[in-house]
This record gives sequence, C-alpha cells and structure tokens, in this order.
Amino acid sequence: MRIIAWSGPRNLSTAMMYAFGNRPDFEVMDEPFYAAYLAATGLDHPMRDAILASQPSDPATVAATCAAEPKIHSYQKHMAHHMVAGMPLSWAESAVHLHLIRHPARVIASYGAKRDTITEADIAFAAQATLYDRFGGIVIDTADLRDNPREMLQKFCVEIGLSWSDAMLSWPAGGHPSDGVWASHWYGAVHRSTGFAGPEGPLPRPDRPDLLRAALPFYDALRDRRLIAAR
Repeated sequence: MRIIAWSGPRNLSTAMMYAFGNRPDFEVMDEPFYAAYLAATGLDHPMRDAILASQPSDPATVAATCAAEPKIHSYQKHMAHHMVAGMPLSWAESAVHLHLIRHPARVIASYGAKRDTITEADIAFAAQATLYDRFGGIVIDTADLRDNPREMLQKFCVEIGLSWSDAMLSWPAGGHPSDGVWASHWYGAVHRSTGFAGPEGPLPRPDRPDLLRAALPFYDALRDRRLIAAR
C-alpha cells in the first residue's frame, strides 16, 4: 500500500509521518519533491542550497521513486504547493490519498513565525483543493486528530483497510531517520514530542486577513468532506 499524504505547511504533517514511521510495516518519505520544486521555481527558501544538495531535483527521477511499489507499506508526505505546473502526477495514481487540513488562521500564524513573507501559494489551500479534485481521498482535519488521535487514526485505518497498530500513537523524541535536511529549521517542536499534542486554544488573529479570506473557502470545502470519528 502507498499512502500519499497531501497538505500545506504547518498541518501536523510531520507528526503524522512519525505516526506511520513508528509502525514496523511502513517506510516513510519526507517531501521528496522539495528540491525539484525549488529548482523549478527558483524560490529562496530557508536552507535552499542544502535541500538542493540532499535530493534529486529532476521531477521524473523523483516521480519514479514515488511510484515504485514498496516492499512494505509506504507513507509519503508531500506538500501540495510543490506540485507546480510541469510536475508529473501520474505517479500518484492507484494510491491511497490522505489530505491533512488545518484552519488557515493557525497555518498563517505558525508559518509566519518561520518566514517573513507569505503568499497564498505558500500555504497551499488552493493547490490542495486542486489535488483533491483530481485524486479524491480521505480528509482529516488536524483539530479532530489532536482532539482524539486514537479514534481518528483507527477510523482512517478502517477506511483504507489497514490493520491497526498502537505504535502510531507515539514515537521517540528527536526525529526520524527519514527526516529531510530541512528538519533542523522546521521540526523543532515535533522533535521534542513523543506523540500528538492535545487540542489547540482559540483561533489566533492573523496579521494577514487577506490570506485568511483567500484560504477559507478552500478549507471549508475540504472540511465539509472530512472524516468524522464515531461518537
């Protein structure tokens, strides 16, 4: 089984990768198209040179790796905004698709703490909606996941026909061997964690209301399709 997990940044995507990476029957991949995305766009991201040196930047090479059937199950963490025009997508056919979403006010606040300049393309709500329209899949709101990780993860496993493992509920502190080289910049909080954090507090007031207005319709549309755990 290949699970293709789509999200924008700051969507619990690394924690979810760690949950699957802690299972003995899964291998995980961390944003394999990041270098290809930077090479294609020329964008100046934190640790750009190190990222380009750490991964193949040819999209066809990356796609072939992502399309390969794993010896065991595979969980692939992908950023929706990495799939810019010209990136292949046929490699993602015939896979299980997971879409992680988080309220854009929280994404904007969290991402803004790491970068001075933010665009709608950076937070990727429109890009993720486009990928959902193409592939469909299962949507999980990270608020639901943080409220009850066991229930939501068990429900997801049932939906995709995967056996349950308690190993998904915790992981060792300090990161995972499959972390991308950019982990030292982005993954500090999750490296200190050993499991999913609890519920978040009130929504922050974003200092970019224009971004919030642009992202909310895409978030709301995906949230209407989210997986809801039994109560």
